[in-house]
Amino acid sequence: MTDRASKLTAELATIISRNSGQEGPTETAVPGLISLYYTVPFIKTPTVYRPSFCILAQGAKEIALENQTYTYGPGQCLVVPVDLPVVGQVVIASKEVPYLCLAIEIDRQLISELIVQSGINFESSRHSAASVMVGQTSEEMLECVVRLARLLDSPNDIPILAPMATRELFYRLLHTEYGVRLAQIAVRGGIMERVAEAISLLRRDYARTIRVEEMAALVGMSPSSFHQHFKHVTTMSPLQYQKRIRLLAARAIMLAEDADAASTSYRVGYESPSQFSREYSRMFGTSPIADRDRLRLTQGIPG
Repeated sequence: MTDRASKLTAELATIISRNSGQEGPTETAVPGLISLYYTVPFIKTPTVYRPSFCILAQGAKEIALENQTYTYGPGQCLVVPVDLPVVGQVVIASKEVPYLCLAIEIDRQLISELIVQSGINFESSRHSAASVMVGQTSEEMLECVVRLARLLDSPNDIPILAPMATRELFYRLLHTEYGVRLAQIAVRGGIMERVAEAISLLRRDYARTIRVEEMAALVGMSPSSFHQHFKHVTTMSPLQYQKRIRLLAARAIMLAEDADAASTSYRVGYESPSQFSREYSRMFGTSPIADRDRLRLTQGIPG
């Protein structure tokens, strides 16, 4: 990391720390910008990453996607172009040196506009690509992120200046080694764009039984080709993806409503509560009710 990049990363850490009032993620006044602040490492936690550009200012984190693990630290970025169930873990954080990160939502419409307006030639790709990218953040992108973060201290400027900083950030991102894969979610007819459509269907209708043939027809692909490309992008089959989304949704329902496992299993699309309990335990490491009670206790929720 250059001296300039180190100074920008340090400034970013200071801004995040100053504007983070609580442990965990916080939606900021800048649309699509989330700050993350942790003072202690946490255990491996299954979650769904929304399409986003994340830049780490302090600490370190690991995310696991099936058998692949990605680790990133200060000055590095994580790019996730599609909704992706992963297992995340903050590995370096303390009260003295907290984990500090900014996540910026990826807007497919904005990416499309930038491609058209800038004249970048991204052809529709007939190949799929893994949807997690980790690497060093360029000085140009760091400068954009810091300008965006500075707006947290001048909220009156956000409506005018935040869209400008965001556009420049993603314009810069499109000109990096990540650009082609990022553009694939926005270029009509590309494999990544079509897989993203199928992912949206699975996220929206996770409780409904959806056959691979239905998803393949929706995106204009043969079932075998669709299955192959979907697995290449997400590292899991469409049915495995739907199962993870169902289990994460079930966890959220039980935590929010203090619901029981059997009724929750039916709500998220399972026909067998016993199968639900087995798969839940396999994913979260404990039974649904034990996990629910532990989470409610740690979050101070009565029940």
